[in-house]
Formats: sequence, structure tokens, C-alpha cells
Amino acid sequence: MLTGELRSQIDAVWNAFWSGGIANPLEVIEQITYLLFLRRLDSQHTLEENKARTLKRPIERRVFPEGNDDQGRPYDDLRWSRFKHLEAREMFEVVSGRVFPFLRTEFLSSYGEDSTYAHHMKDARFTIPTPALLAKVVDLIDHLPMDDRDTKGDLYEYMLSKIASAGQNGQFRTPRHIIQLMVEMMAPTPKDVICDPASGTCGFLVAAGEYLRSHHPEVLRDAKLKQHFHHGMFHGFDFDGTMLRIGSMNMLLHGVDNPDVVYRDSLAQDHAGEDEKYTLVLANPPFAGSLDYENTAKDLLQIVKTKKTELLFLALFLRLLKPGGRAAVIVPDGVLFGSSKAHKELRKILVEDQKLDAVVKLPGGVFKPYAGVSTAILLFTKTNSGGTEQVWFYEVEADGWSLDDKRQSLLPEEKLGAVPKLELVDEEHAKNNLPDVLARWAQREGSERDRSRTAQSFCVSKAEIAENGYDLSLNRYKEVVHEEVNHVPPQQILTTLEQLETRIQQGMKELREMLG
Repeated sequence: MLTGELRSQIDAVWNAFWSGGIANPLEVIEQITYLLFLRRLDSQHTLEENKARTLKRPIERRVFPEGNDDQGRPYDDLRWSRFKHLEAREMFEVVSGRVFPFLRTEFLSSYGEDSTYAHHMKDARFTIPTPALLAKVVDLIDHLPMDDRDTKGDLYEYMLSKIASAGQNGQFRTPRHIIQLMVEMMAPTPKDVICDPASGTCGFLVAAGEYLRSHHPEVLRDAKLKQHFHHGMFHGFDFDGTMLRIGSMNMLLHGVDNPDVVYRDSLAQDHAGEDEKYTLVLANPPFAGSLDYENTAKDLLQIVKTKKTELLFLALFLRLLKPGGRAAVIVPDGVLFGSSKAHKELRKILVEDQKLDAVVKLPGGVFKPYAGVSTAILLFTKTNSGGTEQVWFYEVEADGWSLDDKRQSLLPEEKLGAVPKLELVDEEHAKNNLPDVLARWAQREGSERDRSRTAQSFCVSKAEIAENGYDLSLNRYKEVVHEEVNHVPPQQILTTLEQLETRIQQGMKELREMLG
């Protein structure tokens, strides 16, 4: 958890950019990402130097080449530990004129073109406008503690949260506690192959990695599992280069060496080589409306013929998952009850051909202030042969934050996440249902099947869902208890009002007599 001092340090970095003339929050975080990457490259090179010195042999893998560049400048001057001591104007000339061209060209061949991070640095753009701003930001970043994985991961997450608080581009960020909830419900395993086809800042992949470190520490002790964790487990697609760089850095700072975070237009490109490749999909894809048939991947149209992006993404998830693979994805409410042929057909596929596990209805304000659309989490397993018996429904009424545009916390920070398993007292449950979601999710095939339809969570049989045209809206099945109220007869109300009027008039008369 970040201390107030560390938050203040990050705020100072952020404010330096704003006062220095860079107001676009995405551009700020991108430039910070480049500088953090340069600092990390220098640390890696230092480690290789120390290793070589200890073993008394040449450096195995140099980040910065030996000798001078084509302008006669020593490559060592391109290292963070060297240029941070230069005078502001010289530092600006070195970073803009030598370091960034090095990242885009020579670095790719020296560091390895197969590296995710090297690949995303080939388009690196330096946009810091003045030597004074660069010198100030380098000094501030140099004082951030980046040795501990948990701390540097939290630091970057806090920086990403500032994108949202800046009032722009918040659509790129799913609330962290909702991501936590979905990851906890899916409980990733060390052998999973995880994909987010709309990865953005890689929040889902980061949370899955943190879950594995916490619940399966063997993933980093066993050589085979460790290799899989760093090089084969995590896959993210996006078609925004800035998001790819930010997402990759997020993974790097959370300790994943080489995730597969790549450019891909998930709905437009056919998925040869990607179909049935993944065991777990975690996603909150953007639902932008409609696509033209001509721009839509033909293999998705084979599953459901539609222009609606929310339905195409669900078709994509079914295409990407291996049989037995699981998914937890956020969808707009319209997916649950839409009346078009494509809506009904896709819901029928989920219920009849796959195993629909749960529908978790989220409060309408979860994505405020950026969107007020009502959403739900769909959780399902790919089987291709059916398997749905009972579908578990849960109506989340509170997530620990106010549901207005301010989204202020309602509980102490340590009680806001989805992780705590302890029974909450009534007052806390009323403010945050997420721990209860996890507890009841674990009982969905047991005691939850006996709960009344008037409860916050309950199960509905496949047969009943089919009878209702595969409608998945919670209100279709929830029973509302109407409390009996003994209404006072109108004549009695009128009589009471007349009595009050008489008393008032009598009181006014007595008051006038007293006053003389």
C-alpha cells in the first residue's frame, strides 16, 4: 500500500508535466513510461555488470553496447545513471537526440526483437518540450523507490488512476476492485493461459498475476511454471499503440518478464492461430455500437450474424477459449434481455451449447463519471456440448464506493477490495457487497440453490430460462416482497384535519384575548 509520502511524490511528477505544458494525461503517462523504462534498462545493465565482475567473465547480455555511437558519444552516456547528472540542456540533447533514437533502432537488435518491451519501444516519441521540465521530472522519478516489486507496481497503478481522475480517458480503466472480484471468482491456476482481447492498461492480466503470486507461490519456484508465467501465460490485444506501451510497462513493473501484449484489432482480424488457444478470458471490452459487416472478422459472423460489438465480443471469447476454458467478462445490460434475433441466439448458445455459470448484476454507477450504462458480469465455461443446469444470479447493490460522479470511498481502504473473506457486519455489507459475492459464489452449487427468489442471490434452472426466451435479466426471475400497509381511511384523515383546524383557531382566539 502506498504511503502518503509516495503519493505526494507521484503527484509532484504529474504536476510538473502539467505546469510544464503537457496537459494530455495519456501523453503524461506515456512519457513517464519511457523514463521508467530507461531507468530499468540501466538497472538491468548494472546487474549484468555486477554479475560479470563477480564471476570474472565478460558481460553475457549487454543492454548498452560498448564503445561510441555514430556521433562519437559513448553509449554509457545513454544510461540513466549517467545522463541524470548532466546539466539540463545537455541532458535534453542526449535524451532527445541520442537515447530515443537508440530505443527505436539499435536497442531492438541489442536487447532482442522478440521482447515485448523492445517491440513497443520502436515507435517511442519524446515530447517533453523543455530542458528544465526534463531535468525536473528525471530528478523526481530518480527518487521514486523502484527496487521492490509491490511498491513499483502500486506506484504505476496510482499513476494510471490519475488518468481517470484527470477527467479524460477514464474509459480505459476498469475499477480495480471490480477487476479483483472477477479474478478472485475465476481463481487462475499456474497452468492457465490467460487472454484479455481488449487489454488497455492490462489491469486484468496484472491482477491475475498478483493472484497467482499470492495463492500459488510455487509458480515462481518451479522452473517450468516460472517459464510459463513469464513467457506463455499472459496475452493482451489492443489496437492503440499508446495503450500497448502503457499496458506492457504495467506488466513489467508487476514482475512479468515477457508477456504477449500485441497489436490486434480483435473484431476485425480473423483469428487463425488464436482460436481455442486460451483457458481463461478476462475482459471489459469497449462497446462502441456497431461495425460494418465488411470490417468484421468472418469467423465471428459464423457464430452470430450481427453488427453489435457487444455480441461480437462474446462470439470472440467463445472462439478464443479452449473447451473447458472459463470466462468472466463485463457486458452492457442489453446483452441480457435484448430482443433481436442475434441477442436471443447468442444467449441460447451460452445456455444450451456452453455452461453459463453466473450473471452478476453491477450497480448503475460503477463506471461513473465516464459512463452511466448498466452492466453485468457474465461468467461461463466453454463446453460445446452444453452443461448448464442452474444459473446463479447476484444483484450487487453497493461496491464500497458512492455511486455518483464523485465515486468516493464509503469504507476504510483495507476493506474496499474484493479479497477479504471475513463475514461483514450488516453496516459494512450495505456499503460493499463484493466479499459477499465471493462467499456466495463458492456456494453456488450448494446452499445457494435453496435460496428464495426474494434474496440478493439465487439460482434459476436452465429449463426456466429457456421458457423465458433465454432472458438473463435478474428482474425477470427476482420476486419482490410487497409489505402490507394498513392505510388510514380518507374520512378519518379529514376528521383529524378538521379537529386540528378547530384547535388552531381556538388557540389563536385565546392568544388575541391575552394580548388584549
